[in-house]
Amino acid sequence: MSTSTAGRVRNTGNTSAAVFRPGSSRQHEVTRLLPRPLLAFILVFLGALVLIPVLYIFLASVNSDIGVANGEFWPSSFTLENYSKIWTSVGLATGLANSVLVAGATAVVSAAMSVSTAFVLVRYTFRGRLTILRGLLALQSVPGTLMVLPVFVLFSSAATYLGIQVIGTQWGLFVTYLTFAMPFSTWVMVTYLRGLPRELEEAARIDGASNLGVLFRIILPLSWPGIVVSGIFAFLLGWNDVLFASVMTRPESQTAAVALQIFGASQEGGAIPYYGQMMAAALVCAAPVVILYLIFQRYLVGGLTAGGVK
Repeated sequence: MSTSTAGRVRNTGNTSAAVFRPGSSRQHEVTRLLPRPLLAFILVFLGALVLIPVLYIFLASVNSDIGVANGEFWPSSFTLENYSKIWTSVGLATGLANSVLVAGATAVVSAAMSVSTAFVLVRYTFRGRLTILRGLLALQSVPGTLMVLPVFVLFSSAATYLGIQVIGTQWGLFVTYLTFAMPFSTWVMVTYLRGLPRELEEAARIDGASNLGVLFRIILPLSWPGIVVSGIFAFLLGWNDVLFASVMTRPESQTAAVALQIFGASQEGGAIPYYGQMMAAALVCAAPVVILYLIFQRYLVGGLTAGGVK
């Protein structure tokens, strides 16, 4: 091969490496599906769909009820009275405390139980294992409206035959939410644990680790993204629920979602509804969920990606 030919071959190889080098701008242009202007327009449009309603809710919460009723988007006068009135008119303090207690307990217990259950289902083979996995999927298709009456009758029977008061208590609502959160959380952890390498567990067993040692020293440290995802979804189940909370609670144990529903229903048929207070209460109830996402967002990204550990 001549010197000029070899030089052309080297130049061709260098050109290919420059074009397909990972992280290069040319590769980004090749893999981008949409032109840059169209992509920017779509992102701005989707962002506006989310942010404009949130901005309107915030502006309505600092506006007067008459101003909101007149259709003012930008308030003529700003006021923070709505945020001080909701604690007495809506009864939001008790509702938020009950929601944080019940939904938080559901998230913690569901995440803790789901990781141990998923570890057994993924790493061990026994009779009925596939039936349990299929049952977890089947339970996700059962709507909550079909379960309200059976759950209510079951808990009422517990008070009649066992003398245990369940309906109207916080722990009764916790048991209800845990029943529906466990299947989903377990399936999330089953999917996540399948992506963890078995070699780490085998190495731990060679070093003399027991089953609990493998679970606490190997599985738990590697499964935090999946645990956070399952816990947050269980928290949202209890935080956003109105159906079971309106049936299973009393005024002293009602959640924030039920308090908002009752406050909104009480404004129907009146003169001018308390628009500002309703918007302020909605923002206050949404704030804990937003803060939760901001704190655990890096775990959420890792837990929602397929495979978990690469």
